[in-house]
Amino acid sequence: MNEYKFKLCIIGDGGVGKTSLTRRYLEGVFKANWKMTIGVDFYLKKLNFNDQKVSLQVWDFAGEEKFRFLLPGILMGANGTIFMYDITRYSTFNNLDHWLEVFNDTNKEHGQVISKILVGSKTDLNDNRVVSKDDAIRYAENANFSNYFECSSKSGDNVEEVFDRIARIMLEHATQLKVK
Repeated sequence: MNEYKFKLCIIGDGGVGKTSLTRRYLEGVFKANWKMTIGVDFYLKKLNFNDQKVSLQVWDFAGEEKFRFLLPGILMGANGTIFMYDITRYSTFNNLDHWLEVFNDTNKEHGQVISKILVGSKTDLNDNRVVSKDDAIRYAENANFSNYFECSSKSGDNVEEVFDRIARIMLEHATQLKVK
């Protein structure tokens, strides 16, 4: 059985639900008011896909502007990234360009290719939606994201699917590299 270790970064503005998504996935719990992440929090999850063992190192990055200078260092050596925005706060969707710019610059500077998916959070608040799903899908396609998901950490909708998909993308990429 092969064993893989992947570094997965989760980035986006403060308050979009990065910690809620991570904790819901890892622990199956939801709290409405997690403490603000300072810098980065680190978690570990072990998975099995067919005959592949995967250790997923999840790096939950703080979304406040004052921590952004840390992002290039966090992205170095990553295998995958989840970009998150809140479907009820248009500013978090607009700011994806800033996150993507740092992401692309870091990848270029370090000669790395990191798989990325886009996630719209807080679908349990769909009545307050300000970012249309069509706009998000179009953005994901134009910015070359591998996938687009919407999820709710509160209800658990699509949480497993988000992590399952990015883990499978990273695994596919790693096995392709092994074959070459």
